[in-house]
Amino acid sequence: MMSNLAQFDSDFYQSNFTIDNQEQSGNNSNAYGNLYGSRKQQAGEQPQPASFVPPEMLMSPGYTGQFFQPASNSDYYSQSSYIDSFDEEPPLLEELGIHFDHIWQKTLTVLNPMKPADGSIMNETDLTGPILFCVALGATLLLTGKVQFGYVYGLSAIGCLVIHALLNLMSSSGVSYGCVASVLGYCLLPMVILSGCAMFFSLQGAFGTVSSLVIIGWCSLSASKIFISALDMEGQQLLVAYPCALLYGLFALLTIF
Repeated sequence: MMSNLAQFDSDFYQSNFTIDNQEQSGNNSNAYGNLYGSRKQQAGEQPQPASFVPPEMLMSPGYTGQFFQPASNSDYYSQSSYIDSFDEEPPLLEELGIHFDHIWQKTLTVLNPMKPADGSIMNETDLTGPILFCVALGATLLLTGKVQFGYVYGLSAIGCLVIHALLNLMSSSGVSYGCVASVLGYCLLPMVILSGCAMFFSLQGAFGTVSSLVIIGWCSLSASKIFISALDMEGQQLLVAYPCALLYGLFALLTIF
């Protein structure tokens, strides 16, 4: 019985492991440890990226300025298109199409019916003066106790449409609606003078009738002169003046009555 147990123990604990194997495994573990330590040391000894680079390394050989102060390039600024662009821009009034010298010349042409009209200036769609004269006519009528702004604007729009159609039928070159409105509006200035006179004395009499006829002839003569000059319609001034006289006669009726 005892001999069987001893044999079982020897068989149970029998193994190929020896002391030499233990020493070899220890040497291998040390070798692994040394290898891990050497790698860790190499990783720790790697150079860190420099946080500061000298200016000499950043500057190119052709750079002549100081650090953080770029050198001025005169060629770049001379070739820039936006330099001095603000100084070269036209004034705001000219961009809007408002020329005071043209307005003044047109006004003088209307006030002097015998003065020759400049067709290059009159053939423009300038509505600054006409709007001012229409507002002035309505304001003078308002001072006389007549609220006629709607009639002034309505007659102006319809009259411009009719005169525009007639001129396009009569002339070979044709004319734009804005040009017709501009000329008829500027020639409304004498009617503003008549309306201003109505603030001081009544026009419902012989003097008022004669004054109205003179103002109507003045307005129609000025308008026909400008149309003839702008559209090269020589010899047709009376034909153009007749419908213009009818239009300004309506404004005269608003002023008198």
